[in-house]
Amino acid sequence: MVRLNLVIISGLSGSGKSYALKAFEDAGYFCIDNLPPALLPTFVDLCHQQHSEIANVALGIDIRERVFFSDFVGILERVKALGHAVQLLFLEARDEVLIRRFSESRRPHPLLPHLPVFEGIQFERERIAELRRHADRIIDTSDLTVHELGELLAKEFLRESTSRRLTISLLTFGYKFGVPYDIDLLFDVRFLKNPFFVPDLKLLSGEDPQIRDFVLSDADATNFVAHIEELLKFLLPLYQRERRSYLTIAIGCTGGRHRSVVIATHICQRLATLGYQVGLKHRDIQKP
Repeated sequence: MVRLNLVIISGLSGSGKSYALKAFEDAGYFCIDNLPPALLPTFVDLCHQQHSEIANVALGIDIRERVFFSDFVGILERVKALGHAVQLLFLEARDEVLIRRFSESRRPHPLLPHLPVFEGIQFERERIAELRRHADRIIDTSDLTVHELGELLAKEFLRESTSRRLTISLLTFGYKFGVPYDIDLLFDVRFLKNPFFVPDLKLLSGEDPQIRDFVLSDADATNFVAHIEELLKFLLPLYQRERRSYLTIAIGCTGGRHRSVVIATHICQRLATLGYQVGLKHRDIQKP
């Protein structure tokens, strides 16, 4: 029998439930948002019938649906009786914080959309008070940023995934063919000496040792690479702290064939030496 590690995420509207579920998803959990509580046993049965490899599951439960709290608690107990590990995570925040968050998003309270937000918050607190009493963990997000909430969840629920490494993709391109849109960091190396204007080098690519030696013989190039390496040593742990899975770094020159290829290849080798998972793609190296 597949033994599920099941985390139920619930709590007050505006307390960060959606972000919490996203944090579990990024950590490799199978996530479902707004699953009707009555369907929870069916979901567990399907995992058994399909001999699923799913082991870690996070479910966002909107308890504002017309389901009695006693029924929901009973459902959780039945799932636990089957041998599954079940934890109920309850998120909340202070009234003034919730009011500010609703004001910033310009959304009405989903429970009482035609009344002032404060009344909706109070009504929801009353309706889910019983659920809160059955929570295994209560987190007040009033003074937490979304990143701090992610770190807290990682420490308490996602220990097995904290060692995941950030996957880095290096992309070279030519500005004459347009700047890539799906990137996180961009570096322009058009200030470096261009092999294109050397007749014997013009038709070679940045993968050729002659081009590599030409570009890296420039003191500006070696200094640039050293500064980029120091910058990435500083930045990458911060991206990991945010629990990012992927980071795309683009390096561009005029045609995407010479200088960007050399610099990106060198940076790729340095990052791999530091233990990062790095991929390298040359978008425009074959273009005329």
